[in-house]
Amino acid sequence: MECVVLAAGEGKRMRPLTTKRPKVMLPLVNRPMIEHLVISAREAGIKDFVFVVGYHEQEIRKHLMDGSPFGVNIRYVTQRRQRGTADALAAAENLISGRFLMLNGDMIIESDDIRDICTCAAPCMGVTPSTHPQDFGVVTVDGSVVTGLVEKSETPPGNLINAGVYLFDLEIFEKLSLLELSERGELELTDALSDYINSRSLTAFSLSSWMDVGEPWDILDANKSMLSDLEPEIKGEIEDFVTITGPVVLGEGSVILAGTCIEGPCIIGSGCKIGPHAYIRGSTAIGDNCHIGHCTEIKNSVIFPGTKIPHFNYVGDSVIGSGCNFGAGTKIANLRHDHGHVKVSGRDTGRKKFGAVVGDLVQFGINCSINVGSVIGSGVKVAPGSSVEGHISGDTIIGR
Repeated sequence: MECVVLAAGEGKRMRPLTTKRPKVMLPLVNRPMIEHLVISAREAGIKDFVFVVGYHEQEIRKHLMDGSPFGVNIRYVTQRRQRGTADALAAAENLISGRFLMLNGDMIIESDDIRDICTCAAPCMGVTPSTHPQDFGVVTVDGSVVTGLVEKSETPPGNLINAGVYLFDLEIFEKLSLLELSERGELELTDALSDYINSRSLTAFSLSSWMDVGEPWDILDANKSMLSDLEPEIKGEIEDFVTITGPVVLGEGSVILAGTCIEGPCIIGSGCKIGPHAYIRGSTAIGDNCHIGHCTEIKNSVIFPGTKIPHFNYVGDSVIGSGCNFGAGTKIANLRHDHGHVKVSGRDTGRKKFGAVVGDLVQFGINCSINVGSVIGSGVKVAPGSSVEGHISGDTIIGR
């Protein structure tokens, strides 16, 4: 069976992390989320993929290539303009030969679910319950038959949502060709499903496990979940007087210096220098070529490659882009005094603890303070002793 993966979008809600990379290339457990999706599908027996790419597509092509490094075959088609999910799927029509699976590229799904939905009759839609169904398309069912689909309603008719997993046959392309632009000016795949729903021919498949990665804080949740079954592997060097509890993965060429304490699960990439006397707490992922230095504490965070946090720093519950540098004493707050939910650019994270979203190549001077829920754009430069909060646009210079 062939699998179409929609990976053309930017992921605007993920900015500034998507300034120079597509959303599907954001790292989870030190690998792009799209790689995890390919591996799950491969383990379910799928070997032939068609990737619909667009925004910064070279990043996907460079990483996945023709699929051979991952034991699969990948072909690409470019969606020239972002005109919706139906337009993206239609772009793949000439590369599909029969019944096929379609996956949104920004989710985590188990191989068993992929294998099982492939045994269903087409058309079929993967569904899953959600605690916040108002953020998704909500599905109503009669037994296993889909009877309705309501897009992002403030008063959803239930908690069962469309998970972005479909099994189609070639008939779907005929329906796509008849679509008109929606109110958003896009060609919506969900509009093409209306005929199936009206004829009661679209069935629902309940997924056993599914994670959507749509907001920056979802990266932390997905990373924590995927680290929960981490198998320890040490390829780097660990000096004497280092304390490690729980499973830890340490990449080649990395070194853990004396006095450092690491609480797993934790993954550290290749070419990293950790310590001396650093404290790395659970559910943290540190990318390749990072430096976490003397008396620095990192807690439940995702650090992209090439970032330096070297002296007396604290980073909690945050997502930090690549190539950043933290001056000595710079810290990120992660808890409101009233213990209420942290909001990011007006959006409720649903979390009592959340620090900041920091883009790529951000430079902090010494003794900077970053408040909870801050978003700092790529290329921002922050002068020593500055206090930062709210949303800071890219390439801004803060302070003197």
